[in-house]
Amino acid sequence: MFENGALINQLPTVRGKLIANAPLADQTWFRVGGPAEVLFRPADEEDLAVFLSACPRDVPVTVIGAASNLLIRDGGVPGIVIRFSPSFATIKPENDFLRAGAAAIDLNVARAAQSTGLAGMEFLCGIPGTIGGGLRMNGGSYGREFKDIVVSADIVTRDGLRQTLTQDEIGFSYRHTDVPDDVIFVSALLRGTPDERDAIQTRMNEIQTSRADSQPIREKTGGSTFANPEGHKSWQLIDAAGCRGLKMGQAMMSEKHCNFLINTGNATASDIEALGEEVRRRVRDHSGIELRWEIKRIGIL
Repeated sequence: MFENGALINQLPTVRGKLIANAPLADQTWFRVGGPAEVLFRPADEEDLAVFLSACPRDVPVTVIGAASNLLIRDGGVPGIVIRFSPSFATIKPENDFLRAGAAAIDLNVARAAQSTGLAGMEFLCGIPGTIGGGLRMNGGSYGREFKDIVVSADIVTRDGLRQTLTQDEIGFSYRHTDVPDDVIFVSALLRGTPDERDAIQTRMNEIQTSRADSQPIREKTGGSTFANPEGHKSWQLIDAAGCRGLKMGQAMMSEKHCNFLINTGNATASDIEALGEEVRRRVRDHSGIELRWEIKRIGIL
């Protein structure tokens, strides 16, 4: 593990919390992984910006949200790991828009849109993450994605500068944005379309029922493991390569939805990542197609 206090003593004073050697496994859906060298819980956006402006530039900074599509490796995450406080989870209606903080849970944003009669955000109830994570990877489900609803996003740079990016400046593409990795999303302005609340709720119910029927949502998993290659569905490629139910240690490709990795008991992050790489190899050998990880993997092996 990391030398206790070696880094934290070099860091600027904050109004939030700084915690050395902070356990992270229980904060992830996989329930695996090592600690953060230092965990930072900023009090608010200003606290975050001031900290970043004074933080030594050679110290790596990583942001985690709901950790629902994240694999933290067993050696832990060096440098600073930022996890937002509740002040970053606000959701406020603004006419035909919602302004949502980066820590706002996608399902809560979908519910807020429904309660104000704004359609178009129902798909968010099918994504078990946060707005910040959805912005970072252009998250999507059930035929829609973040690029369909984002008007603009507020960010803080690694130097502590606060800016607003338009949708074009974010550069959305399939499960990707052009925003540099060291830029931190703190909130977004989301566009909806007025509709009847009951109709919106009906669509949300359909999405949630479909998700429960087709995905292993009650397991220790990380959501969709691999992005769909153009013209293909990852689960079909995985199934055709004979990887449904494939196991490595206590890691397994779900029988219910074979593009989902599962920790069936006490798997390590190494077990989970190794199984994912073995699936990629078998799919490549069978179909010639290279699967791209959709789960974000961070930390030391």
